[in-house]
Amino acid sequence: QAQPVESGGGLVQPGGSLRLSCVAPGDNYWFNDMGWYRQPPGLEHELVASITTFGVPHYADSVKGRFTISADNSKSTMYLQMNSLKPEDTAVYFCSTLVSPTWGQGTQVTVSS
Repeated sequence: QAQPVESGGGLVQPGGSLRLSCVAPGDNYWFNDMGWYRQPPGLEHELVASITTFGVPHYADSVKGRFTISADNSKSTMYLQMNSLKPEDTAVYFCSTLVSPTWGQGTQVTVSS
């Protein structure tokens, strides 16, 4: 199965911002409830934000008020706007479906001074 393609990661100082993008491989993939996950070094994947096919967002408590998930159906693209970044946000970020997620390359986010 084709995987979505994540981009937009990088190195940023604490308090900074990044915007991640996720391009779905096709309509069959896109029309699912989707989520942004992250995998910190040495730890398991965790769900940080999700959006339903109706556009309803949900957030993990650790990112609530700082991260915003959105989707552009015309581009089959999902975004994660990350503000007020903290060192503990450092991880590889992935996008996938909420049901039976699978992992592509991801995009590295490093928050460090």
